[in-house]
Amino acid sequence: MREFSLPALYEVPADGNLTDLIRRNAAQRPDVAVIGRKVDGRWEDVTAAAFLAEVRAAAKGLMASGVRPGDRVGLMSRTRYEWTLLDFAIWSAGAVTVPVYETSSAEQIQWILGDSGAVACLVETEAHESAVASVRDRLPELRHVWRIEDDAVGRLGTAGEGLTDEEVDERSALASADSPATIVYTSGTTGRPKGCVLTHRSFFVECGNAVERLKPLFRTGDSSVLLFLPTAHVFGRLVEISAVLAPIKLGCVPDIRNLTEELAAFRPTLILGVPRVFEKVYNSARAKAQADGKGKIFDRAADTAIAYSRAMDNPGGPSFGLRVKHAIFDRLVYGKLRAVLGGRATHAISGGAPLGERLGHFYRGIGFTVLEGYGLTESCAATAFNPWDRQKIGTVGQPLPGSVVRIADDGEVLLHGEHLFQGYWNNEAATADALSDGWFHTGDLGTLDEDGYLTITGRKKEIIVTAGGKNVAPAVIEDRIRAHALIAECMVVGDARPFVGALITLDEDFLPRWLADNGKPAGTTPAELADDPDLLAAVQKAVDDGNAAVSKAESVRKFRILPAQFTEESGHVTPSLKLKRNVVAKDFADEIEAIYRG
Repeated sequence: MREFSLPALYEVPADGNLTDLIRRNAAQRPDVAVIGRKVDGRWEDVTAAAFLAEVRAAAKGLMASGVRPGDRVGLMSRTRYEWTLLDFAIWSAGAVTVPVYETSSAEQIQWILGDSGAVACLVETEAHESAVASVRDRLPELRHVWRIEDDAVGRLGTAGEGLTDEEVDERSALASADSPATIVYTSGTTGRPKGCVLTHRSFFVECGNAVERLKPLFRTGDSSVLLFLPTAHVFGRLVEISAVLAPIKLGCVPDIRNLTEELAAFRPTLILGVPRVFEKVYNSARAKAQADGKGKIFDRAADTAIAYSRAMDNPGGPSFGLRVKHAIFDRLVYGKLRAVLGGRATHAISGGAPLGERLGHFYRGIGFTVLEGYGLTESCAATAFNPWDRQKIGTVGQPLPGSVVRIADDGEVLLHGEHLFQGYWNNEAATADALSDGWFHTGDLGTLDEDGYLTITGRKKEIIVTAGGKNVAPAVIEDRIRAHALIAECMVVGDARPFVGALITLDEDFLPRWLADNGKPAGTTPAELADDPDLLAAVQKAVDDGNAAVSKAESVRKFRILPAQFTEESGHVTPSLKLKRNVVAKDFADEIEAIYRG
């Protein structure tokens, strides 16, 4: 199939913007808890009426400080209650939010605030404030910087005390559905980030149709979602705005190191995440079972869950014997795994990279369905996702209702719909290149099945052509290898080479456990293990599993283990954890050459 679409399920308001949602919630459900926030280590509910009052107070401060309709305002913070509060306050002041990753360097901050022409910036910490100050002489339009940890919200409230609610509401009403809501800068895997202009309509179409298609997961007064993805990323904004639109209770977690504890305390019904989160939950549970001498039981339980999920797609469903085994393991294993996820969550939505078919079946088999989706900043997050009641594991689902997915002759995925961005800020050439003939050219390769379910097979620019002329899409084998508990990252190489190789980094969280289990001295570094036969055998096992998913010509023949993980700080990944392949290839050119020597 070359093209597929679904009818829209949500009607965008004829004359309105996203601030209408918080006024609607306060008018219709003033006492419903719409947000949970941490106060002195405990979760407290914020009602719809209270949230609107806090948004208005902050918006008054922005207005009193000279922020005008259409002005751009930077927002640099981890995912926390104040991010959502200030996002809606900026819109209520008639302005446009410009997210900045809290991990951004001073140079990146200068580029984003300077390119967008931001007149003000809200930052979270003293370090963020210092980073902005270090480049402020190159930001002539920047007039104000407020720090959240220095009571930015309170200071804005005091500054705006002379304004009325009616004045805020008049300002809020100036933006239409087609006015810019935000400029989200791409993560910049190749060159400087580009600012994607997303309108209020983009978010209405995106979030409204997603909520309608997944309606049983968005039950007002009952459902809740815990957000731990960066709110500076468009996927995080999808979660934020969808929760407000539904409305359901939204909780924000700034530090995923305490994610297990936060899940237990907040007890969400819906979780949004990236595959690495779900991989780590599985790998940690398996490692703990092995340490407790219950590894074989866990593995049998996992195999049963996968078999049970696969059988769910068959006309007759799981056999009687499989149902009995499943029920036994549900008491012994699955219930404990669901408890780790908070105990109430039945579904998750995963994006950013492929989850993998095996892990998808495992989670559905334990009673926690992970619905995969696909999207880009330019498509205002998800442009395809699996419906809650007709999931096809291994695909990223059907198009967002009201939009169209087309597969070009060369296999590229093309998109059309009102959720797409208006263009790149201050970059007409890049806009014209990406949006031609009314279609957005994603740069991704994919296929559509007979029911319109999309499968992503790779990136056009990442295709490797070996010396033998074989085209290799790295994503398939990389995702399989990376699913191993010991592996942090895998980058396939082999362009114009005689065979496919790989650069591999070790998971720093799992490595200490592997060292203990294999009788190695605690604290042994990856560099010291580079030639260790036990480690090489363990990594080879992961590589063999990856090779099972591809042809012999596409399989990894040799690999090199690198001394440290790829990080944003090292310059090898973007803030959204996308690999900067050209930088890795340059920095580790000697390691790549070593793969092909001898």
